[in-house]
Amino acid sequence: MSDEHPQIEVRDLTMAYGSFVLQRDLSFTVNRGDIFIIMGGSGCGKSTLLRHLIGLKSPAKGQVYYGGTSFWDVDPAERSRIMRRFGILYQSGALWSSMTLGENVALPLEQYTDMSPRQIQEIVSLKLALVGLSGFDDYYPSEISGGMKKRAGLARAMALDPDILFFDEPSAGLDPVSARLLDDLIIQLRESLGSTV
Repeated sequence: MSDEHPQIEVRDLTMAYGSFVLQRDLSFTVNRGDIFIIMGGSGCGKSTLLRHLIGLKSPAKGQVYYGGTSFWDVDPAERSRIMRRFGILYQSGALWSSMTLGENVALPLEQYTDMSPRQIQEIVSLKLALVGLSGFDDYYPSEISGGMKKRAGLARAMALDPDILFFDEPSAGLDPVSARLLDDLIIQLRESLGSTV
């Protein structure tokens, strides 16, 4: 589904914690519509790379570009605007335990749009339906399985219709069947929404 237009470019990226260099001179390109996978052993820097890509940690050296714009060289307001195009699914799902699934998915819509409560509820229902959780709006994270939590986290990641979806080990902790179902869901969503993953 890629259209050969670079959406993310990483050039000569060096990631470090103080004087400890984790990765040096990392370069790659992710085209619009790609599903791009980074694999490696525990502690090799996959999650740290994600932090650099989503704006949580600045690089020791090198550049990250989104659509040709240097992410770490723009002013904070422009960086924030770029970040609004991201949807992020963290390893644990990162759902607020005191909020229902519907409230979790609604949160970014309430924070970043001027939509009415009714419009937000319609979008929440749609996003939960897209990940196979129709009718689970009023359930709390403690009331559902691990696979369902991942799907609810994915619904929240998609709430603002992002151009780019970032996943940090989306199938970690899931049984093989649930992991396969989540992989299939990610592919279906990429094909229907046209997001880069």
